[in-house]
Amino acid sequence: MTGRTIIVTGTDTGIGKTVFAAALAGALSAHYWKPVQAGVEADGTDAERVARLAGLPSDHMLSEAYRLTTPCSPHLAAEIDSVVLDPARLALPQVDGPLVIEGAGGVLVPLTRQITYADQFAQWQAPVVLVARTTLGTINHSLLSIEALRRRGVSMLGVAFVGDANEDSEATICAMGEVHRLGRLPMLAPLTPEALRVAFAANFRLEDFAP
Repeated sequence: MTGRTIIVTGTDTGIGKTVFAAALAGALSAHYWKPVQAGVEADGTDAERVARLAGLPSDHMLSEAYRLTTPCSPHLAAEIDSVVLDPARLALPQVDGPLVIEGAGGVLVPLTRQITYADQFAQWQAPVVLVARTTLGTINHSLLSIEALRRRGVSMLGVAFVGDANEDSEATICAMGEVHRLGRLPMLAPLTPEALRVAFAANFRLEDFAP
């Protein structure tokens, strides 16, 4: 495998993690992998959303290891579907070039009743970008997420914020968490591939994601 593997995770669900993952994958011309898809939204799976927003060729979109029907934590969605999640099926795929992996929800979301996503990140031994919203509560959620990752020895590229500017919260998280502030992706309306590409280029530096 050539190129860098980057894991995109978040402090919570519904905070813009998939949009950021699409922006990053598009900017790097990377392959994209969502190992476990639990539930399908009206606009499709996360991989389908990323494909539309990133403008990546179809062969850069890797199939999920598991696609589950219920929109809830993977451990419960698997039980509802009578599926046993086998960590062996979550081995890193071999691709030519960069790989962006997107988790589900926050870092301590259970994959099974024994392991969390943070545990799986540690197994992959790849660096993480933590996506955090900028609204009320983000300091607590972000610092707890950083602490959980550090306890497992997971390396971090830094924090990518999503939302309206909140200078104090963003600076506080990065100073207290001792992490790099990668940038902030503003809310985009309408959210189009071109608007996302321009916003990412204006607010992030590609060299921060280089090997």
